[in-house]
Amino acid sequence: MQFTANSLEHHWMPFTANRAFKKEPRIIVGGEGVYFTDHHGNRVIDGSSALFCSPLGHGRKEIAEAVYNQLLQNDYASPFGSATPGTFELAQKVVQIAPEGMSHVFFVNSGSESIDTALKIVMAFHRANGQAQRTRFVSRERAYHGVNIGGLSLSGIVKNRETFSGVIPNVVCMRHTWDAEQVFTRGQPEGGRELAEDLQRFCETYGGTTIAAVFIEPIAGSTGVLVPPIGYLERIREICDEHGILLVFDEVITGFGRTGSAFASQTFAVKPDLMTMAKAITNGAQPMGAVAVVEEVYQAITEAAPENTIEFFHGYTFSGHPAACAAAIAVQDIYRRERSFDQAADLSEYFLDGLFDLEDLDAVRDIRGFGLLGAVELEATGAPGTRGGAAQIDLFTRGMHVKFTGDTGIVAPPFISQRSHIDEMMGILRAMLEAI
Repeated sequence: MQFTANSLEHHWMPFTANRAFKKEPRIIVGGEGVYFTDHHGNRVIDGSSALFCSPLGHGRKEIAEAVYNQLLQNDYASPFGSATPGTFELAQKVVQIAPEGMSHVFFVNSGSESIDTALKIVMAFHRANGQAQRTRFVSRERAYHGVNIGGLSLSGIVKNRETFSGVIPNVVCMRHTWDAEQVFTRGQPEGGRELAEDLQRFCETYGGTTIAAVFIEPIAGSTGVLVPPIGYLERIREICDEHGILLVFDEVITGFGRTGSAFASQTFAVKPDLMTMAKAITNGAQPMGAVAVVEEVYQAITEAAPENTIEFFHGYTFSGHPAACAAAIAVQDIYRRERSFDQAADLSEYFLDGLFDLEDLDAVRDIRGFGLLGAVELEATGAPGTRGGAAQIDLFTRGMHVKFTGDTGIVAPPFISQRSHIDEMMGILRAMLEAI
């Protein structure tokens, strides 16, 4: 296909400056390993694992073959009242690597859907326990929980919600954990545990028995990699236990090895009651998300309903799609066979060394990082996001893809990266930062 202004016009692109893009398109036509190929034939190193989705790199034939074979055998069947084998196999594989006690998995098609599903599970749980008065939800400033109305209501990123007034009520936000006095902190900041007391204040202000759940990203990803202070997540868990509040970890970005463990909840040794996931569950090869829950949550909802009736009136036409399950099963097998989470852990220190080596540059306001997830925040010039948007395009032109939110570039290398790839990424980043 020849890409011209007219041929690009009909696609309304997501989270994109459409008019600017169509004047100067950046179109990916291929991918193999840690590299993309653009429509000019240029090689572009993938510095953000696409959108944190592809830690195994691109062009994995075993995933493609699994999807192909599944589509030939059974391309689709209704997930309502019937099922396909892959859903059970995949659920078992996820439970095997999930935090201990998380026993059931509900499949959806994206991270956004996983958040809205978790909201409904929380509501159903409290209703089943006779506590339907728990209608309040707690999120955080700078939080990102997808773009469906439920997740948007939990959002603490103003640009994501200022246009859309139809959000759900009774959501309150704790303060975010970024501290200007702790810039260039590698790993978990030592200060900031006290910020968890915002939750205790909400319990005292609104009544702990009115709060249904706390939604939290173990590492706030899309807002620019805000790593939790030491003791912060532990204190959130304590307060939730004291007041009967469910704790939901949004692991859409951190899930499947990004922090060196299967899930960040294991890395930080804090277990949630529900856990959302997506992205790396299929290595990005098929759309899929999921919600894992502890046994108590599943049993409360299913046992509250009469026998032979639907217990949870929720689901999607493509929940547990056979092709998505086939991709996810193949990916889970690769993770285990190649010890991918150990790969991420082993590469982390070298990656963070390279990232924090950029600290000396004038354009850099802050650097944060944990595991194979890091952020370079630029000194703002002009309107917020202006410098970051230009930097993202500049990087692509130089041969590197990086996800930017506002003025912050989020770097998340594929687990299969070699040290030479990290060196290449850091070299391109440094050249861009020195030039702006």
